[in-house]
Amino acid sequence: MINTQEVKPVIEESWHEVLKDEFQAPYFADLKSFLVEEKRQHKVFPPGSRIFAAFNQTPFDLVKVVLLGQDPYHGPGQAHGLCFSVNKGIRKPPSLVNVFKEIHADLGIPIPSHGNLEKWAQQGVLLLNATLTVRARQAGSHQNRGWETFTNAAISALSERRDGIIFLLWGSYAQAKTDLIDVARHHILKAPHPSPFSANRGFFGCRHFSKTNELLRSQGKEPIEWRLE
Repeated sequence: MINTQEVKPVIEESWHEVLKDEFQAPYFADLKSFLVEEKRQHKVFPPGSRIFAAFNQTPFDLVKVVLLGQDPYHGPGQAHGLCFSVNKGIRKPPSLVNVFKEIHADLGIPIPSHGNLEKWAQQGVLLLNATLTVRARQAGSHQNRGWETFTNAAISALSERRDGIIFLLWGSYAQAKTDLIDVARHHILKAPHPSPFSANRGFFGCRHFSKTNELLRSQGKEPIEWRLE
């Protein structure tokens, strides 16, 4: 068993303060032990330095929008710690292509040549996967190992300590997180997942990007610049 108090996690300071009890919980020690063994036997994505990238790029007090994904991409070079996002130079996955199509239809923004969403994260969009790691080429392989408990705690903390956040819940998996969110204090926008298997069932035409900015403006907050180039 690994002592979770031996090494401070590489996570942005405000998030560390919010989630410090999670890092000291028994389930997190078990999760760390699992990851150590996984990395001994398999390739794991994203790289260790990028596991908490969503938190590191969007500090707790600066979160304006939360976009929830399920788990990281499992192909080489794809995952870099932000849901739906891929590094520049990596082919855009089909779901992300559909996201860009909807942004274009909604706001007239040209579809970018790359799929790196860091610009969104730096403006206050928390790009959070429910599971933060995955075994190479095995989707969902790190689910139900503890990450969901950790990320649920992050969502709950935002719900309890912040106001006026817009939660974008795409697909049934993300929408199952609704119970963690105080709808009296926050805004929830729901749509089918942008996957090619479901995008035509209502993701296309959801206009979540313009609606998000309308909600931000109504609170006197700066809207998100969704354009990447």
